[in-house]
Amino acid sequence: MIGYTDAPVAWGLTRGMARLSGVNLTRAVIDGWLKRSELDQIIARCEACTCTDRCTAWMAQSAEARGMPGFCPNKPAIEALAAN
Repeated sequence: MIGYTDAPVAWGLTRGMARLSGVNLTRAVIDGWLKRSELDQIIARCEACTCTDRCTAWMAQSAEARGMPGFCPNKPAIEALAAN
């Protein structure tokens, strides 16, 4: 099981954003589309981001969205995975 006990909020937000883009991050690592070290970097970017409240509000209103907001620092990485 992949998880980030040191950064549970960042892990949850990142997984949520990825899900809205049709990406399962755990499956991406297991299937080899994403290295664990790359996932670590994605989580670190989310943890350093100052838009936590904005992110949470966006996800709450975007349950059917198929894309990510421009303010997300992980938008390029997650959308690249969605293209696979």
